[in-house]
Amino acid sequence: MGSQFRLEVGGEEFFIDMLFYHVRLRCYVVIELKTTEFRPEYSGQINFYVNAIDNTLRHSDDNPTIGMVLCKSKNQTIVEYALQGMSKPIGVSTYRLGDPLPEQLQKSLPSVEQLQMELESVVAESKEDV
Repeated sequence: MGSQFRLEVGGEEFFIDMLFYHVRLRCYVVIELKTTEFRPEYSGQINFYVNAIDNTLRHSDDNPTIGMVLCKSKNQTIVEYALQGMSKPIGVSTYRLGDPLPEQLQKSLPSVEQLQMELESVVAESKEDV
């Protein structure tokens, strides 16, 4: 469905980090990305988004919307207390940034500086053509 999906509720606009529709499960999937450790207020935010999607986009044939918070790290006890009592399918997980490219691949790919110089030369050429 998109990233930074615009959602209007009660005359205010909100932006969901990522909204998908899972064809096999026949449901919407709301994903919120956080660059910090999990905080209890994130559970309220994802619950709000899940409820809003269920009430605005979900068709009667669809299954309930799933919510997921992806954060840098989490304290399992805090997550359990934050989600306790919520009946919606909501989960919290952590992410790990990928390892750097292996050295042999780094040698065969252009550096950031080389790419930047190439882009600058393409832009300069296109200005000359105008």
